Amino acid sequence: MNKKLFITGGAGFIGSNFIRYILNKYPDYEVLNYDKLTYAGNLDNLRDIESDPRYRFVQGDICDSNLLDDIFSKEKFDYVVNFAAETHVDRSISNPNVFVETNILGVSSLLEIVKKYGTGKFLHISTDETYGSINDGSFFEDDKLSPNSPYSASKAGADLLVMAYYKTYGLPVLITRSSNNFGPYQYPEKLIPLFVTNLMEDKKVPLYGTGENVRDWIYVIDNCSGVDTVLHDGELGEIYNIGGGNEKMNIEITRSVLKFFDKNEDWIDHVPDRLGHDLRYSLGIKKVEELGWKPQYDFEKALQETIVWYGKNIEWWKKIKEKSNIN
Repeated sequence: MNKKLFITGGAGFIGSNFIRYILNKYPDYEVLNYDKLTYAGNLDNLRDIESDPRYRFVQGDICDSNLLDDIFSKEKFDYVVNFAAETHVDRSISNPNVFVETNILGVSSLLEIVKKYGTGKFLHISTDETYGSINDGSFFEDDKLSPNSPYSASKAGADLLVMAYYKTYGLPVLITRSSNNFGPYQYPEKLIPLFVTNLMEDKKVPLYGTGENVRDWIYVIDNCSGVDTVLHDGELGEIYNIGGGNEKMNIEITRSVLKFFDKNEDWIDHVPDRLGHDLRYSLGIKKVEELGWKPQYDFEKALQETIVWYGKNIEWWKKIKEKSNIN
């Protein structure tokens, strides 16, 4: 049975991987990719599927209610999946207003459109950072939100707004909160692709502070399968954590990347720590596991495959780093 998906932010890292995942898994699904094409949106991420008749692209801002209205007034969507967001913590510290505009007001615009025209399900993609930092144990979906950066605060605000539309208007909403993603097509200002591409360019890797901050890492394809599971099998009005079960200190990730390139720790450039840098994130994923999902990829193997991908796609990341002056 044909299904139509309206996917926002589909030219970004996770969104583009999700579109590819969906089209590969469901031959009868159609996707409209709606993306503003900010610095992190890149149509090169989807060159391999741009000629697929089941795929279309529309450039647009989720804050543009008029354009959204024009699209939704003309066609019916079974699913709306919102990946569109400003996501880089450092950028949120230097320019928080952009994050409030996109991550809160943009979500408000989407919710209003869905309220007006309806959809089978509205899935909002969030982050583990909304919970804040935790020293011991793991966060679960009903734990309080305690964001510590403008980025995570804006995402927490969006989550609350989505749930308010479920409670007030009965919108068929779902939320996923995933841990740190890595894999192909990740914008090279993020830790793993930045370190990998810097070493390919014979540059040092800039590590915040002592590198003892802990993150739970998930291969992007595992996250895509988790989002897919929640979209189809999740209970409306519920939130689902999606984690990889790979808690690593940043220094551990750094050493793994250095080892791949046969380089020692002299290649680490210790830089001043980020403002308000959360020490540790950890997600409890029992709820999504009860839907039948669990991560499939071994971390070390997936990391090696990711490094190899960047080695085979030098033109892709060099163009981005040169344009944005990323070092």
